[in-house]
Amino acid sequence: MNIVFRQFHHEETGTLSYLLADALTGHALMIDPVCEHAGRYLNELQELELDLVWLLETHSHPEDPPGTQAMKEHTGARTAGANAAGAGVPDLIVGQGDTVVFGDEIVRVIATPGHTPDSVTYKWRDRIFTGDSLLIGGCGRCDFSGGDAGAMYDSICGRLLSLPDETLIYPGHDYRNLRVSSVAQEKLSNGRLHGKSRAEFIELMNNLRHSRPGSPAGSSPSSRCSRDGDLIDIHAA
Repeated sequence: MNIVFRQFHHEETGTLSYLLADALTGHALMIDPVCEHAGRYLNELQELELDLVWLLETHSHPEDPPGTQAMKEHTGARTAGANAAGAGVPDLIVGQGDTVVFGDEIVRVIATPGHTPDSVTYKWRDRIFTGDSLLIGGCGRCDFSGGDAGAMYDSICGRLLSLPDETLIYPGHDYRNLRVSSVAQEKLSNGRLHGKSRAEFIELMNNLRHSRPGSPAGSSPSSRCSRDGDLIDIHAA
C-alpha cells in the first residue's frame, strides 16, 4: 500500500502519537503529538520526505499547552480539533461526520464526548484513533470540568463499539505495553464496559478514585500523568 503509518510512544506520560501519510503525494498528518518529541517527528518527516499538512487533536484542556503548537511552528501545518474546551482555536473546527483530507487519503471525524466535551475520534481506513475516550481495557476519566460518564458510555457503545468488529483501535495512552486492540476485543474484555448497563457504567465512573489532576507522573502503573496533565486510571477499580 502507498501509505505510511507510524506510532510513537512517550514513555514518561504513556502518550501515543500517530503519523499518517499518503506516500504518493507525500502529504502527512499527525494525531496528538507531544512537544518533547518534536525533534523526533521532524527527523522522521525528513527521512521519509513527507510534508506535514495537518495536526489533529483528539481533545484538549484549557490549562494545557497543546503539543500541536510546537509542530505547527516548525512546519506550518494546519491544526484541527473540536475546540469545545480548548485553550486555542484550531484552524479547522471539526465535528461529527466531518472529514480531513491529506493527499488522496481521508480521515473521518466521530464525535466522542465524555472525557471532555470536545473529545473526538478519527477514523482512517480500517482503524480509529480514540484519544482518551476508549483505551485498551479501559477508558478515560470523566471527572474533569465538562466530563460526563453518560456521554462517554453513549460515545463508546453507540459510536465506537458499533463499528465492524475488525476495526483496529489505537488509543491515546499505553501504560502496559498494549498498543493496539480491536472492536471485537474490547467488546469481550474491556472491564469498564463489558456486561455493564449504562447506569452501571455511570455509577462505576462516578465512584472511581483518581489522583488529582496535575500530580507528578509515574506513581503507579494504574494512574499516570498524560499528555494533557490528566491522570487516567485505566483499571476498572
